[in-house]
Amino acid sequence: EELLPDQERVMGPDHPDTLTARHELARWQGMAGDAAGAAAALEELLADQERVLDPDHFHTLVTRYNLADMRGVAGDVAGAAAAFEELLPDQERVMGPDHPNTLNARGCLANSRGMAGDAAGAAAALEELLPDQERVMGPDHPDTLTARHELARWQGMAGDAAGAAAALEELLADQERVLDPDHFHTLVTRYNLADMRGVAGDVAGAAAAFEELLPDQERVMGPDHPNTLNARGCLANSRGMAGDAAGAAAALEELLPDQERVMGPDHPDTLNTEFNLAWWRGAAGDTAALEELLADRARALGPDHLHTLIAHVGLAHWRGDAQDATGPAAALKELLAPDPARLSGPDLPDNLNARNKLARLRSDAAAWKKQLVDQVRVLGPGHPRALVARHELAELRGKAGDAAGAVAAFQELLADRTRVLGPDHPDTLLTRYEIAGWRATAGDAAGAVAAFQELLAAEVRVLGPDHPDTLMTRYEIAGWRGEAGDGAGALAAFRELLIDQMRVLGPDHPKTLSTRRALTEWQMQQALMDQPIDEQDR
Repeated sequence: EELLPDQERVMGPDHPDTLTARHELARWQGMAGDAAGAAAALEELLADQERVLDPDHFHTLVTRYNLADMRGVAGDVAGAAAAFEELLPDQERVMGPDHPNTLNARGCLANSRGMAGDAAGAAAALEELLPDQERVMGPDHPDTLTARHELARWQGMAGDAAGAAAALEELLADQERVLDPDHFHTLVTRYNLADMRGVAGDVAGAAAAFEELLPDQERVMGPDHPNTLNARGCLANSRGMAGDAAGAAAALEELLPDQERVMGPDHPDTLNTEFNLAWWRGAAGDTAALEELLADRARALGPDHLHTLIAHVGLAHWRGDAQDATGPAAALKELLAPDPARLSGPDLPDNLNARNKLARLRSDAAAWKKQLVDQVRVLGPGHPRALVARHELAELRGKAGDAAGAVAAFQELLADRTRVLGPDHPDTLLTRYEIAGWRATAGDAAGAVAAFQELLAAEVRVLGPDHPDTLMTRYEIAGWRGEAGDGAGALAAFRELLIDQMRVLGPDHPKTLSTRRALTEWQMQQALMDQPIDEQDR
């Protein structure tokens, strides 16, 4: 910035060295975090380069490349994709299709498409690019390895988490051999591999992978690096998904102050951790802690502050009080939804996710129906998020009184989840749980018991006998056995379950207390049934 006025004065504003200095200033401006300012400076420079040098000059094409890149970094991913699409034919004509800059532009175009919401298109473009990069640069070139990483990432975003995990596992071996086990890109691949394992349903494997990764990230990147902090959050959430809600909450409680110190209290990652902490506290049965958190935030920050609203919605969810969440959810809509959609477009994956959370918190069937249409259109019918929307829509159908319709919708979903995720994925098992539950609500208690018993065998095999989901299925079996006329069987099942719940969850956990209440009720009913008819009439 100090050099540029001297170059303009001595050499003139149109001298190639002056133009180069302007390019470098804009580039470093972007690297320092001012992507919008860098894009504006590159746009001004481009007009002068096209006038002084030539539209096809190498430096002019490089400026167009960096301008497209900075637009994407500044949040205009659609504009970045359009710019790369316009640039690519000129690069192929001037530099040739095999020039490294041309190949890089193809990669950037693919990634911009993915960021704009077309994950499948991004994966397809990278799949076409990869053989050319391997042929021109070699299979071990860093750009080739990067293309493989991006292909796997978008493959996972397009719904094929298992395929993405397999590709990342192969890539990791090559990165450790070519780059170094401690190279930044190697560590990023390990992070994404752990994440994709979790998305593919292997939450225990994901937790183990994050646990192995974390010490290496702390040693190489430092404990305060954003990637290290994110890995701590992912490890905590993986533990929760594997059944250890209390452990997840404890880990997130340790993480939150570090994120607030390093990133600030309003950073999206900090807010995400805050919500997840509230979620896992509730899952662990600690609604009292959530009530205390809500009171503290309302007093310190005000009732309409984002942090207060997040705590309010989390508490309402675990209380099972949809009415209590309506106001905070509406306020969250105002705080969370407008800016990302306005800046980046409503169909970006992150914005679809934000809209999903909002509709779920509001228990708004109309919003979910719109979300389902949007997700199928943008992400594809087999994408995990589209499957989640269909799950919620089926549940809302049942809650609206159409239990038979909910069963039919969940049965259709089960076929797709089994095909896309596999029969042992937690979401597939959850769908089977919902089918059994809504069958019971529709009046088929005996059929529900049979379906729950089949599910229980799978849960014991996949999740283990002490997993909360396994215990919950046993609770449903016991209750619906009684409703189907087998009161003695219900009593025996509740007694066996209570012993295990007290051992696994503790005597004061809400689920344990529910089982004790159910056991007492069925004991009373059986006592009445066992009395002689004349005693019952007195």
